[in-house]
Amino acid sequence: MRPAELAAIRAGTVDVAFRRWERPRVKVGTRMRTAVGLVEITSVERVAVSSLSAADARRAGAASLVALRQGLDRVHPERPVYRVGLRFAGEDPRQELRASVPDGAELDAIGAALDRLDRASPVGAWTRVTLRLIDELPATRAPDLAQRLGRDTPSFKLDVRKLKERGLTESLDIGYRLSPRGAAVLDHEGHPRAVRAAPEPGVPLPHLGAGATRALTGAGVVRLEQVAAFSEGEVGALRGVGPYALQRLRVALAAAGLSFRDEQR
Repeated sequence: MRPAELAAIRAGTVDVAFRRWERPRVKVGTRMRTAVGLVEITSVERVAVSSLSAADARRAGAASLVALRQGLDRVHPERPVYRVGLRFAGEDPRQELRASVPDGAELDAIGAALDRLDRASPVGAWTRVTLRLIDELPATRAPDLAQRLGRDTPSFKLDVRKLKERGLTESLDIGYRLSPRGAAVLDHEGHPRAVRAAPEPGVPLPHLGAGATRALTGAGVVRLEQVAAFSEGEVGALRGVGPYALQRLRVALAAAGLSFRDEQR
């Protein structure tokens, strides 16, 4: 699902999606972990395109019934259409897990689990070297990290996902970073850690998507206080910054007591 669609599901303004599938690909009750938290599948039913209504379009976040039908006819128009009920089901439990710092016994158990992953891997021991690389190079593209380890990107990303499932890493718009839990594992085992200067004061950018994050960081903008020095039009003119990113910035700025320059009084 697109970031704007996920944000609308979390906000409660979108509660259905329409998909052309040969057969249902999700089951009722499934909870999917997404960038905005858990999204639950509440219903799956096959429907005729002719039965779709303007209310369906609104519930799916489409601009109009015509736009909804055109979107469904754009890819695989020969396949049947399914209406999928959706609801926001809460925060991703991995968020709390990432922030928790385990005690000595739990750290030993995590280490033993990582050892098992290493033994089962066709590439050999990879868990600690990957954690150390992410610690050294946060917010670095996965292909660049994989290349440093002499690995292909797809299998590298699958392995990082295993670390993320254990709360040891966190995905960013671009690349990853080590979680407090992951840092505790490296410290407990005595691995050398990357030394960085203290971060500059201010509020970091929210999740915006890779394109928007790349555009802003490329312009030297990494904190909301810097965003507030620009007008909304100036930020929107950056290549890669679309309506979704602007809305996310607008909400984050308001939460921090800030605003775009042209909205300041």
